[in-house]
Amino acid sequence: MASNDVFRVGITPDFGGQTFETVSRAIAEVLDPLPGIEHEIMRDTGGTAAPDVIDQYDAVIVFGYYFPKESFRGLKRLACLARWGVGYDRVDAGACTEADVLLALTPNSVRRPVAEGIFAFIFALAKNLQALDVRTRSGRWREDFHCNSICVQGRTLGSVGVGSIAGEMFRMARALGFGRLLGYDPYADPKRAADLGVELVDLATVMRESDFVAVNTFLSEETRGLVGARELALMKPTAYIINTARGPIIDERALVETLRAKRIAGAGIDVFEQEPPPKNHPLFALDNVIVAPHAVAWTEESMRDNSLDACRNVRAVYEGKAPETLANPKAAGRPGVQAKLAARRKA
Repeated sequence: MASNDVFRVGITPDFGGQTFETVSRAIAEVLDPLPGIEHEIMRDTGGTAAPDVIDQYDAVIVFGYYFPKESFRGLKRLACLARWGVGYDRVDAGACTEADVLLALTPNSVRRPVAEGIFAFIFALAKNLQALDVRTRSGRWREDFHCNSICVQGRTLGSVGVGSIAGEMFRMARALGFGRLLGYDPYADPKRAADLGVELVDLATVMRESDFVAVNTFLSEETRGLVGARELALMKPTAYIINTARGPIIDERALVETLRAKRIAGAGIDVFEQEPPPKNHPLFALDNVIVAPHAVAWTEESMRDNSLDACRNVRAVYEGKAPETLANPKAAGRPGVQAKLAARRKA
């Protein structure tokens, strides 16, 4: 590190509005009481981090900035990226590790809000709320009404991914009376899945046998396009798909074609291949889709807790410790990282 006297924290300039307010309050609560610490909004470099900018700091609190491999070239000072959230597809995690930079996430802050967001979609779709709202606003009551709503009790809930968020979703699903829980995740712990009451099966089984399919996996080269035309074709015509993870995990063109042809009952989509999506996005013209602006899990609690946990991750590095919630845990044992943390312990 360039100096043991002052611990400098950068904040990516894309925090704005309510997110900036909540992170500012968290900084005041968690970081401001610490001696020898400074923080500032870092210079805007057009959405992609520049090494000469981020290496002015010991830690950077990150919202949606991109950190490709080039961002990590020649870094000497930076010890930690504290991501506000859990998705890190905009950060080259391998390059981050090679540059001796810890990548910390805030999983405890999003687990319940995202799971609740999934069920918000499930119930809105199952109860046909969008169509009922339109009917009522147009002055039509129950005349010529055809009921096509369903109950979730006894239904099958499947998940693509069986990680932290899916675990919370499955715990809630058991309390709601879902009859069968299916999960596809080649890296899942079988014991943990069994404890959750989840049957680990292949992807085809999840798609074919679920009444509701929720996408709960990280975006990576392995998961990009994981749910395509072939997988969607396996779904029941009465089934629904919900994506609150990342847009490119589902082949969007195939999804549009499937929904347009009504080969499945509907979808709840919070994330898109391109964000923000174009105003004429074909999903917006379909009446069997409910959409949200990658914010269905944004609650007062999640915004507060994401901000607090990101700041706590920064504080851990300030104290010479590796945060517990790392996307690149192997980085913590690297000599360069250990040297940075040791320097903080001596400060």
